[in-house]
Formats: sequence, structure tokens, C-alpha cells
Amino acid sequence: MVNCCGLVSEKNQPVPLKSVSVELQVKDHVVSVSSSLQYVNEEERPLEAVFVFPLPADAAVCHFSAKIGEQEIVAELQDKESARDQYDDAVSSGQQAFLLEESNESSDVFKLSVGCLSPGENAVISIVYVMELSVQADHALRFCLPAVLNPRYTPAASAAGVPEVFSACVIPYTLSLSVEVRSSDRISRLESSCPLDPLVFLDAQHTHATVNLSAGHRFDKDVELLLYYENTHQPTAVVEAGAGAAQPGSLMGDPVLMISLYPEFPVDVMSSLASRGEFIFVVDRSGSMDCMMHHGKDAQMRIQSARDTLLLLLKSLPMGCYFNIYGFGSRFESFFPQSVVYSEDTMEEALNRVKNMKADMGGTEILQPLKHIYSQPCYPDHPRQLFIFTDGEVGNTKEVLDLVKSHVNSHRCFSFGIGEGASTALITGMAREGSGHAQFITGTDRIQPKVMQSLRFALQPAVDSISVDWSVPEGVMVDMLSPPINTLFQGQRALIYAQLKGQSSGTAEGAVTLKYKLKDQPVTNQLQFALKPTEDTGRMIHQLAARSVIRSLELEMRAGRAEAEAVRSRIVELSVQTGVSSVHTAFIGVNKDGKRTITGPLLQSRVPVRRMARMSVGGGGGSGGMRMHGREVSMAHCALRKSAAPKMFCSVERSIRTPPKDCRMMVECDSVSHLAEPEPQTDPLLQLVSLQKASGCWELNASLAAVFGKTESEVTKHRPAQVDGSMWATVLALIWLYACRSDDQVEWQFVAMKAVSWIRSQKPEGLSQCVRDGNILLGGHVTENMLGI
Repeated sequence: MVNCCGLVSEKNQPVPLKSVSVELQVKDHVVSVSSSLQYVNEEERPLEAVFVFPLPADAAVCHFSAKIGEQEIVAELQDKESARDQYDDAVSSGQQAFLLEESNESSDVFKLSVGCLSPGENAVISIVYVMELSVQADHALRFCLPAVLNPRYTPAASAAGVPEVFSACVIPYTLSLSVEVRSSDRISRLESSCPLDPLVFLDAQHTHATVNLSAGHRFDKDVELLLYYENTHQPTAVVEAGAGAAQPGSLMGDPVLMISLYPEFPVDVMSSLASRGEFIFVVDRSGSMDCMMHHGKDAQMRIQSARDTLLLLLKSLPMGCYFNIYGFGSRFESFFPQSVVYSEDTMEEALNRVKNMKADMGGTEILQPLKHIYSQPCYPDHPRQLFIFTDGEVGNTKEVLDLVKSHVNSHRCFSFGIGEGASTALITGMAREGSGHAQFITGTDRIQPKVMQSLRFALQPAVDSISVDWSVPEGVMVDMLSPPINTLFQGQRALIYAQLKGQSSGTAEGAVTLKYKLKDQPVTNQLQFALKPTEDTGRMIHQLAARSVIRSLELEMRAGRAEAEAVRSRIVELSVQTGVSSVHTAFIGVNKDGKRTITGPLLQSRVPVRRMARMSVGGGGGSGGMRMHGREVSMAHCALRKSAAPKMFCSVERSIRTPPKDCRMMVECDSVSHLAEPEPQTDPLLQLVSLQKASGCWELNASLAAVFGKTESEVTKHRPAQVDGSMWATVLALIWLYACRSDDQVEWQFVAMKAVSWIRSQKPEGLSQCVRDGNILLGGHVTENMLGI
């Protein structure tokens, strides 16, 4: 049967995950995460368990070990095929074995096989990974530790069809979390979504600090940490010493430098917007978009939220640009054969079609619409901007990313992951390879503010012409390990890795000069760094640099730019040398002293996820098969790949059984809309925006008056004699926005800017009187300066 709870045994009993212990070591903009999970086999037979769990898309797994009783087994990184053979041999001969491997399809999913655990036996699984911390809009560096297998999504028909969870299913594991921060910049503060002990500074400069999660924390929600530095936009250069035991000249044997570049955008640049461009909106219309955005009060359907978002986007575009809208699922369609000029007519035509958009297009196949878009010729002087909205994940993530990267010189890609099931590898990967920006909308987050922020990025100037120049003494060479950076938007940061080879007989310092242009204005920063740091501070930067090189090689291999086997050998060699996982290697650990006599077959424990895969029913036949992402798979061996929500340790059920009467079915069909969409509640803001003309003005009519809570005659009789109806209506709309919806300004900022431009173009008389009378009518206190007119 499909169970109602996260991690359960074949007997429908929770597999006791006793405790979770996490240690974070932060160095400037990167972090090392050490996680230990303790659980027990309470079955009556030896157990082989398989867990499939996501990690952050750009995480580099660099250590894996398992402790059985008092014996610790440290896994080695080997060629994947060799590791698999060794694991199978060990399990078949009764030895305890552990295999950790990266998915072939997506870099953010790992599979852990735990073989031959005796009844009642304890196991502690330890995984260490390193990653870059993401930058938030308020300049904080963010780390998120997802709740582990916690049944927190309780509504029976909530987003993604999560099953009902009963109190008996709650697993009483504990969490301990400690954080150590070392930085070249002063630490300002550290905030969290969960209670923390006071931050303790370990030096007078406030560059070294520790903090712990308060005792007694109930791990029923994600632990989010926000780290703030004082000089956010100051570039930094951090050198990490090589390992003494490693061969000089190798990546691990030499010092590695990490440069952070987080450009500051002046106010005058932020306020300048482009009036040209081709804007293509690609919207997921698979069946799962008929689910709720979240499971709280007043939650919208995802497809309705997408429609509202498209309304805002279409009303915010500048006159004269080009645009088109694509919907995709198992198939795709576009509103226009090719992008069209933005005008009143084309905008209205698109809005009428947006109103009828439904989640009725089956599964999630994004590759074909992208190929079609890229096959269309670009418009000269109108840079192509792609906005992609999806709540799911595809089975060919790497193929999609390769396609986006191959067209990076002709477009920018802004991607949005909607809900808990969106793949970090897909969403962040498309933005990274397309020199754009990624956003995730989870929980009660509203999608519109994040989308409008990305639209501002698309319309604003970006940092380009980025170059890195080195000044090092004779005998020292610099080997760049990061791919070139094409573009940086406001709010984006780049980390650049480089290897320092050779030795200098004299000067102990080098320098790096960062140059870039912002709105055609050159900017130069020069940083000094030590060629050989005296303090050994770990291998975090080396491991992330290795991850960067490995990912570049994997891309080169998939693109066919070099002989595949030679590149694969280089990846395996670098992965094993640096201890950093890759798609071609796996961690293997065998307890050769733990051999037991096995009677009967091992119990195969395939643990169900909280969210099962979205599948569409296969066509006909008696095979009992289901079609998932266009592939026929047996009912007993569904690789429920798409279900991997961004949880640190999530598990997957490999077989589909009949659900109990008191539990909702966990399979989410992309091909079927299984929730009736409620009547949408009209938001006055969206109603006002929907009435705006493409040029930026409003017309005076009953619908507009209703937004203000007035009748048309009330609004008309207060109109000053000097202005016409459209001018009066447009001024009133602006006053209402500033007086009544000031908190939502990020959503209507472009709508207001278009209105102001229209007013200025009309050069009206009596504008001051118009604003005064508008304030009297609407009860506002808005000035002409506030309106920008």
C-alpha cells in the first residue's frame, strides 16, 4: 500500500530516524555542510534500503561514511561502474555495504543504497558537501536546511497532491545545528527562521563567530539562516592553502584563490529602463499546475497565479517591444507564430487567450518548445529575454541545460520554480547557463513580486565586458578554473576560482584586477592576495573549484566537443583526486569485517516519498505500465524521479500499491486536472491593471470607478474642467496605487511608470489641480513628486 507518512517500512511502520546532527562551516561566500543521520532497522530480517534524496544543485559531495555500532566505514570515491560491482558483490556475500551515487539525469539528486543491515542494528550515515551561498535581495547570504522527511504538508488535497498525514506518523527525531563563520569582511548579524542562541564573536574584528540552534527545536519546518556582512559590495580575494600530502602542480596540491564579485548598482542606473527587447513567456501547463500554490487559507491554483502574473507582465511591457507566450506540457503551443510588436491590439489578443489558459497539456516536456523558440530568428536591437515558469522537473535536465547554454549569446533566461517540487538543478541551471536569474516560489510566497523583480533585471542595464587580469611574480602562473562570466544583473554575485601554480623566490603577494562596464561606464577593482597562506583552513575552496572544472568537463563531454572516453577519464581522475563527486563516480564503503550468514533474500525496503511522481497513464496494453515523461515504465519499477522535492534526505518508493481507504493516493497525474478550480477572487489591484491601455493610460468608465469604490457619475462630476476623461482617470489610478497599494509597489511599478510617461507626453494643463481634486475624491495625500509627474 502507499503509505501516509514519509519514511516507513514494509510493515507500514515509521523507520525510526533517531536524530539529525548538522555542522556548518562558512568561509566568506561558501559553506561546508556536515550532516549525520541516525536510524535503526526494526525489521525481523536483514534490510537493504534505498533512499533517493536531493541536494542543492551546485553542491559538491566530498565525504561519505557510515558507522555501524562502533565500527566506522569511510567510503572511497571510485569509478561508478566499479563501485556498483563492488557493492553488489559485497551485499550478495553478506557484507554490509553503502553506495552513494549522483543521478545521471540531474546533478541535484543522489541515490544511497544501504545493504545488509541486521535486525535491530543502528546505522549513522554521514555526508559532507560544500556549496556556494545564494545572495538575497537584501544582500544576505542564505542557507536553508530542509526538514528531513517531516510530514508537515497535512492537507489532503494540497499542492502536489500530498497525502493526508496522521499524528501517529510523526517521527520524533531531534536536530542539533552548529554554525561557525570565518570571513574577510566584518560580520554584521546572523538571522534565522528558528530560535538561535546568541551570536558569539571569537575575535575583536568580528570576522570569526559561532552560533547554535537553540535546544529543543522541533524540526517541523525548514531552518533558514541569513548571514549579513558589513561591506556587501566590496570584492574579496581569499586564498586557500594546498594539501601538504598532495602532489605539487595538482589542483589539491597548489593554493586556490576564490574571488567574489558583487557589483553595486547606483540609483540612477536602477531607475533607467530599456524600451526595447523581445520578451517570450514560457508557461508550464501540465496537470500539476491545477494544484494549489500552498495549503494555507486563500491559496490560489498555480495556473491561476500564472494567469495573474502574465496579466502584470503584459501590462508592464514597453510600447514597441516584441513578445510571445508559449504553453507547454506533453506538447506545446504559442499565441503567435512568431513574436509580435507590442501594441494595444496584440496585448488585448494575448490577454483574452491568457484568461482561457488551463492546466490541460499533460506532462512536463520543455525541450521541444525551447528548440522551437531558439529556431526563430532574433530581432535586431531587441535582445531576447526568456521567462520560464514551471512547477515540475524533467527527466532530461542536462540536455535542457546544454541547449540553453548553446544559445547563451542570443538570449537571457529568467527561470521560476513554482512550489516544492521544482528542481533546483533545472531552475538554477537554466538561469546560470542563460546568464539570467532564478527565483523559487514556495510556501505562501507570492509569485508576482519575484517575477516583476526579474522583469526589472531584464529591462535594466547589466554588468558586462567582465575581465580578470593577474599580476604575479616570475615563477608563478595562474590557471583559471571557472568559465568566463558574460553578464551580471543587479543582485547577482559571481565567484571565480583560480589555481596558483609554481613558486616565487621573492614577492609573497600577487594582485588581481577586476574590470567591467555598467551602462557603458568602466569600473575597476584591484585586490591584493597572499601567494602562500600561512594558515590551513580546510579544502572547501579547492573542492568547489574542482566542482566547477568537473561540471565544465561534463558539459564538454555531452556537447561532443572532445573524444568522450578521454573526457570521462579526466573527470574520473579529477573526481577521485579531489574527493568531489561526479556523474561518473560513486562513493563505495564495505564493512569487510561484518560478514554474516544470510538466510533467505534481503528485504528490499523501498521507502515512499511524501510526493510521488507526476505520471500520465500509458496507452493500452496489458502490461500494467505507466508513461512517465514519454517513457514506458513498469508499475513495479517506476523510477519516481520527478518527485524529488528540494529536501535534504528524501526517499523514494519503487512500487505502486493500492492505497488504504483512509489515505489519499500519492500519484499525481500530469495528464489529468483532478482539482476543480475555484472561482477566482478579483484583486482590486489586478482589476485596475487589467483596465490599463498598452500606452499607459486608463479610460474613465464604470469598471475603473468600481475599483475606487465609486460610481462612474461620482468620478465624472469631480473631474476638473481643464483635463479630459483619460487624463483624469490616469491620475486617479496613480493616486489609488500610491495611497491604497503602496506595499505592493514592486508589482505595479512598471504600470505606474508607463502611466507617468503617458501623462508627460500629453503635456496637460491644470495637472496640480487634477492631483488635488483626485486626493479629495479618493481620500489620499499623494503629491505630484510622489507620482513622478
